[in-house]
Amino acid sequence: MQARLVNNKNNNYSENIRLQVLVVLVGVLLLIAKFVAYFLTNSNAILTDALESIINVVAGAFSLYSLILTSQPKDLNHPYGHGKIEFVAATLEGSLIVVAGGAIIVKSVYNLFNPHVLSQLDIGIILTAGAGVINYVVGAMTERRGNRNRSLVLVAGGKHLKTDAYSTAGILIGLLLIYLTGLVWLDSVVAIIFGIMIGFTGYRILRSAIAGIMDEADYELLQRIVQVLNDNRHENWIDIHNLRVIKYGSTLHIDCHLTVPWYLNVLEAHDEVEAVGRLIRDKVDRGIELFIHTDPCIAPSCLICSKDNCQVRQHAFEEKVVWDFDKVISDRKHTLDY
Repeated sequence: MQARLVNNKNNNYSENIRLQVLVVLVGVLLLIAKFVAYFLTNSNAILTDALESIINVVAGAFSLYSLILTSQPKDLNHPYGHGKIEFVAATLEGSLIVVAGGAIIVKSVYNLFNPHVLSQLDIGIILTAGAGVINYVVGAMTERRGNRNRSLVLVAGGKHLKTDAYSTAGILIGLLLIYLTGLVWLDSVVAIIFGIMIGFTGYRILRSAIAGIMDEADYELLQRIVQVLNDNRHENWIDIHNLRVIKYGSTLHIDCHLTVPWYLNVLEAHDEVEAVGRLIRDKVDRGIELFIHTDPCIAPSCLICSKDNCQVRQHAFEEKVVWDFDKVISDRKHTLDY
């Protein structure tokens, strides 16, 4: 079982790296095409697209490095692996996007009051449209693979490419209006609008990356785990609390405290821990690593313990308590009063 999990993880890493190489190569080609379009047209709107492509290539190259590093096995200096580098890569990408959005807005505001002549918009429209379609296809493929393999780098890169494609679509609408009406000032207006959109996208990526670096709780995942435990609890699982999830790239580490009958021997308690681990891996994610600490039951636990054949019960069973999410994540056992 463990060997199969390791092989699956290695295969995921290889798939991620191959896909990111494709993303970088495509990014370089689109960068060239967009700058050709900009030099032909002198359009700020197209320059917006071209500058974002520079970010795509730089961030994509760093993301490729981070994926290669993440694929390295754990070692003495990195006992939890190298997955945190993915958050650093996503932070860089988000920061670059915010900077690019700001630069686009500043240049476009300047040209709004000092307009310049546009030319060969028809060719620029064709090149930009082709680049947008390719960006969307590659972005959708990258984001889907990232979600499947739980890679923040691929998800962030995929969302960026898709957002780039959406902004390209809007830019194309603006370019068509300019082409049909001859209103040059529309070029700067379109660029400002999409500069703001690009900056907001960068902020969202940056926010997600910082949350990962700071080990911000993933409440959606925690709630899913609590529901699985509630639906499949064993009679020896008297209580679960202090549940936490830490992400190291695509690897999830889960810590929790499991309360079991105090009279179980070490082997029996270990079997209950293994049962919890199998359940979470089967129902939530097979790649999860669990660190479960066992606690002995105490006298107040009898009130909520439904174990039938307990010979050392100090209090009669009164009520089965549903494991509440807020209480499961706190460092305190469930009781009738809590």
